[in-house]
Amino acid sequence: MTHEDLRAIEHIRQLKARYFRTLDQQDWDAWEQVFCEDVMVDTTQDGSPIINGRKAFREYLAPILSGVTTVHHGHSQEISIESPNTASGIWAMEDMLWWPEAHGGQHLWGTGWYLEKYRRGQDGEWRIAEMQLRRIRVEIDRKQVFPPL
Repeated sequence: MTHEDLRAIEHIRQLKARYFRTLDQQDWDAWEQVFCEDVMVDTTQDGSPIINGRKAFREYLAPILSGVTTVHHGHSQEISIESPNTASGIWAMEDMLWWPEAHGGQHLWGTGWYLEKYRRGQDGEWRIAEMQLRRIRVEIDRKQVFPPL
């Protein structure tokens, strides 16, 4: 592994940290910038559609999370540099979401993995080009809802 590979890995780690922080802060302008314009997002495991494009992803997710308190964590990243401008990664994840009482007051806890591809743009910045979320467990109000019992 070269010094340049290690620098790229650190940039990608910072990118993913920014993804989690801006998502939880609902700083949608900053959050949108962690993605390539043509990002492909696959969270179909939970019944969501495949989403193409960072604007479309924002338009889809921001209303769902409006008023919801979220905490997202990424752990144990495995990042592979594939070329000077492409990389892939797997992140163990955990998320917690609290809906306000006016919207049911539920609490979701989930675990799984993000499987991602990254691309370095003309501006030298790494961004998420593809993101898949694959969950292994989801509980709502301490009752397992995924996988189904």
